[in-house]
Amino acid sequence: MNPHHDLPDPPHHTATQSRGRRRRATLLAAAVALLTEGGFACVTHRAVAHRARLPLAATTYYFASRDQLLAEAFAQLVETELATTRTWLTGHDLTALPDRIATADRARQLGLWELYVHAGRDPVLQQIARRWTDGCIGILADTLHLPATDLRVRLVYTTLSTLWLEHVVEQRPLDEARPLLTLAVENALRAP
Repeated sequence: MNPHHDLPDPPHHTATQSRGRRRRATLLAAAVALLTEGGFACVTHRAVAHRARLPLAATTYYFASRDQLLAEAFAQLVETELATTRTWLTGHDLTALPDRIATADRARQLGLWELYVHAGRDPVLQQIARRWTDGCIGILADTLHLPATDLRVRLVYTTLSTLWLEHVVEQRPLDEARPLLTLAVENALRAP
């Protein structure tokens, strides 16, 4: 129903809304792809429109600013990565996570870490970064069968994040990470 009248919406109204949702989703997917390929600098309205094969005006129609576009792209990236990580961990041991990191798309991982750098200056991105951290802690807590508030979960998360960051940014070999992660997990599983 049309909120301004007591008449039903015209039939084309629903089709137009559906088309708009598809266009917006296409633009957002293009922004995520650009973000993971080249980081913040690559995500411009022009580049997103080109990647999505939509007119430039579509980006400014659906996203009021570049900041909004970046924030929504990061939020989508975070949600996708959390779901992927949770799914992967249900079939693998936590200590196998370095192998997962080693085979993951490095550019995509850099995109996630770039969020943390930019979040230090942007409160909107800080909330998305917290969603990533809290989501990872929740996944680890479930995997370790501990409450998310247990400090041992945070310690494993911090160890894993540091090792992951060293691998992605410094390209340190993961052979050094495996024994450290194993030690952190073993210590977390010991009775307090």
